[in-house]
Amino acid sequence: MAINIKRPNGTEDVLPKDVHKWLTVEKIARETAESFGFSEIRIPTFENTDLFLRSVGETTDVVQKEMYTVMAKETKFTLRPEGTAGTIRAMLQNGLLNEALPQRVFYILSCFRHERPQAGRLREFHQFGLEMAGSPSPCADAEVISLAKTLLDRLGLKNIELYINSIGCPTCRAKYHEALRSYFEERKDELCDTCLSRLEKNPMRILDCKSPVCGEIAKDAPLIIDYLCEECSEHFEKLKNYLTKLGIDYKVNPKIVRGLDYYTKTVFEFVTTEIGAQGTVCGGGRYDGLIEQLGGQHIPALGFAMGIERLLLVMEKQGCDYLTPKKCDIYFATMGDSALEKAMELSRELREYGYFAEYDMMNRGLKAQMKYANKIGAAFTVVLGDNELNEGKAKLKNMESGDEKEILLDNKFTANFDAVYIDRMLESLEDAEAFPAFPMNKESE
Repeated sequence: MAINIKRPNGTEDVLPKDVHKWLTVEKIARETAESFGFSEIRIPTFENTDLFLRSVGETTDVVQKEMYTVMAKETKFTLRPEGTAGTIRAMLQNGLLNEALPQRVFYILSCFRHERPQAGRLREFHQFGLEMAGSPSPCADAEVISLAKTLLDRLGLKNIELYINSIGCPTCRAKYHEALRSYFEERKDELCDTCLSRLEKNPMRILDCKSPVCGEIAKDAPLIIDYLCEECSEHFEKLKNYLTKLGIDYKVNPKIVRGLDYYTKTVFEFVTTEIGAQGTVCGGGRYDGLIEQLGGQHIPALGFAMGIERLLLVMEKQGCDYLTPKKCDIYFATMGDSALEKAMELSRELREYGYFAEYDMMNRGLKAQMKYANKIGAAFTVVLGDNELNEGKAKLKNMESGDEKEILLDNKFTANFDAVYIDRMLESLEDAEAFPAFPMNKESE
């Protein structure tokens, strides 16, 4: 009996025909981050559970409802639900924070949260994110936001709005918590069980509750921006000034609190209305107490994360360009074992020089091989049979123009193919605009 095994709910397969889309985002993300001085870091897929309890926060939805945790002998491990905690742990453990500051790292990784799957929200999802540690200045906030904006622009995205807020420091947060408790106490009988437990521990988490009832109650709750201390207020005003100087449009949204407990002062989101409810394509902010909380010195830090699946949803919706997928440069259609051996030999040589070379491995007839070459988009084809082998030369066919050129099957084959291939590329550039350094939205061309 056949076993019907499917991928787990909330996960997706990325098929070969779509990988170039992911590579587009990853390539541009890397290049943009590097242009701002960030270097790549790679961290484990799972961490000790205590790391997330101490950083993300025990009262958050992530910790209370969404983490994938397993017991291995006497140790609890959790698949990472986000990238910041593991990255800061790695920076601490490996002494990066003892080096020249600011330290700037970026990552591309998978994360795991047990949520109800929907468009733009999966149980296994992927993020591009970065962290900057060392600077307390609002100019660092502006720099990180500018990087995010630059990346979104280079991907060709349009109609993305930036929302910013300040959620203060522990000093002003204490007064705000008192005001929130007083407000929610009057309607605590209507709150969900989760929010009832949050009321004493961390009432700000009620503002982030996904329950429609709690959301309605929270609509008229006090705003943190009205309780900022002088330092936090000054920090926020300077950030707004820097963003204006950089030509970055923004809106202040005093209800942004973000879903993780480690945030302080600046929080921000880039949001679109074009992919339904899950419209936040980038979220981040400052977390000045996290490094100290995880056992390090008091070193201010900040960062953001972008959901790659959500970016791709918006790019598809807006008709953005992608890097061109690699296609076959030359296909050898063979007749007979001797021709196949020659094709294998020539392909090996071409591949050493970076060409995508292919030959028949299905014992197809010549007509079927040429049909296959068309299907895979081969730029050139060469038919090899006994006559070609005996004469030591064959016809190199340009599949786009139909032009044929005689080419010797000797030790200069690759060099001769180089010349023909370069000519074809030059002709293509004359016929159409070269692909830009970064893909652009088709509407902006």
